[in-house]
Amino acid sequence: MGRAFEFRKGRKMKRWSAMAKAFTRIGKDIVMAVKEGGPNPDANSRLRAVIQNSKAVNMPKENVERAIKKATDKDTANYKEVLFEGYAPHGIAILVETATDNNNRTVANVRSYFNKCNGTMGTQGSVEFMFDHTCNFRIPANGIDPEELELELIDFGAEEVFEDEDGILIYAPFGSFGTIQKELENRGLEILSSGFERIPQITKKLSEAEVADVEKLIEKLEEDDDVMNVYHTMEEE
Repeated sequence: MGRAFEFRKGRKMKRWSAMAKAFTRIGKDIVMAVKEGGPNPDANSRLRAVIQNSKAVNMPKENVERAIKKATDKDTANYKEVLFEGYAPHGIAILVETATDNNNRTVANVRSYFNKCNGTMGTQGSVEFMFDHTCNFRIPANGIDPEELELELIDFGAEEVFEDEDGILIYAPFGSFGTIQKELENRGLEILSSGFERIPQITKKLSEAEVADVEKLIEKLEEDDDVMNVYHTMEEE
């Protein structure tokens, strides 16, 4: 097993732990997808992927349809994806992915969280290089051999394929998302969910007290409505 497997194992169930937060994030993803490629999922691969993710977190169909309709309204503000970088206490690098309709508000909030938790905001590019930007897909196992599938998908960019209790996960570089999505659809394989993650290249082990210091900052960031994901270089059990 490779780094993607260990990363996924450490973060299991954390990303979508709060259902209300998950619905908020899916709603923003729908707005961005519709603004970018239109409301028809058949012609908009990004929207198709978001709808798959909405099913994975049991978001009601009517919520999805309402979000798509709202996104087509020209008065609905679009969200801009902004990446923030910095350090938590004890030298832990932090990447914060946000989707915001008010960048000034988001900058001020993120900066305040770093300041209150003894962290420091960094400049663009200060820690991003410490993470590999990846895409991932989950499909049903259905008797599929992960090793065989990995060999078949290498030419499409796949780097790691493994099975867990919820199906088969495929990891690839960020830029391979569209190619792999198309290939899985061409094969008639159901995509249960898909997305993007930033995997730390190196992690740092901390004491229990130090972990608590870092988690205080991470929790404050994750509670913010504009924050979509928080990644860090702290070693996780």
